[in-house]
Amino acid sequence: MARKSSGVGELKPMLHLLLPLCVHWIAEEMTVSVLVDVITAALCPQDSTCTQAIYISGLQQTIVGVFKMVVLPLLGQLADEYGRKPMLLLTISTSIFPFALLAWNQSKGFVYAYYVLRTISYILSQGSIFCIAVAYAADVVDISERAAAFSWITGICSASHVLGNLLALFLPEKYIFPVSIALLIFCPIYMQFFLVETVKLAPQRDQDSACLSKTIKVLYNRYKSMKDAATIVISSPTLRGISLVSFFYELGMSGITGVLMYYLKAVFGFDKTQFSEILMMVGAGSIFSQMLVLPLINPLVGEKVILCTALLASIAYALFNGLAWAAWVPFLGSSFKIVVVLVRPSTYAIISKASSSNNQV
Repeated sequence: MARKSSGVGELKPMLHLLLPLCVHWIAEEMTVSVLVDVITAALCPQDSTCTQAIYISGLQQTIVGVFKMVVLPLLGQLADEYGRKPMLLLTISTSIFPFALLAWNQSKGFVYAYYVLRTISYILSQGSIFCIAVAYAADVVDISERAAAFSWITGICSASHVLGNLLALFLPEKYIFPVSIALLIFCPIYMQFFLVETVKLAPQRDQDSACLSKTIKVLYNRYKSMKDAATIVISSPTLRGISLVSFFYELGMSGITGVLMYYLKAVFGFDKTQFSEILMMVGAGSIFSQMLVLPLINPLVGEKVILCTALLASIAYALFNGLAWAAWVPFLGSSFKIVVVLVRPSTYAIISKASSSNNQV
């Protein structure tokens, strides 16, 4: 059901997807620079160096990574079979509950409870929202326009990060979580009323089957679908190669992202202001690279060259942040993130071209 489009015309069928995604990312991003201070104050009062928070964040990243290997392809199969809209509603709603806890109370016990709920939220939503949104875009955008459409999705994500950090910079800390929750609640409500389903659902059968037999059948169908998806990836040199590249890239970046802010706070005494400045710089540059540069250079050099360049930039990003010797170095290192963000749209474009229309997630 792809349709021809030109310029920004490919955005029209994606409008009711992009608006709630933008609001969702604003709501999540506005809490990022504050969370470090809140968690450090709760777990390590009167101490700027909080190794406990770093260990818990590392453990959280490990648990999320392990479970995502199963949950992400499962959600992808469910989105192919039962529709993009239900899976988007599920994944986009999971962030409400962890932040509601911190809005209620920021004591040590509530921070631990936040970590538990946030881990579950990450397992269901981290990466899944992007993948399902990309699959939705692939349903409604012509194949020749997909790289540009995907870059608009990631570019709007970056724009949302800038707006979220601006809100965090100027809003008093006590209002950040309530405002974030209100925005997060708006997103699934908007999607429920305005987002159009793009998958034609198969007619339901066996309505009178026993509950146990239906459960067994569902589990078997999930296993078979995931096995078929794995076969498709393994049998395709392009998909197999991009899967390995994505695995090692995400492995490295998750190790940096999970602890970087706690490291900068401990070593250089960074607070909400410095974090917001770095995040806004990265977000503003990412808008330019994804929404303007990538659509222009993609027809000239192709997705593979863009992906290789972005991966090289990720190495520089890691080196400058890991070897930072002064407070200005993390700002320089973070400037490479402006190129690193091109990894996602170029990867999605490569995968989308190598996949059939029924296996976009």
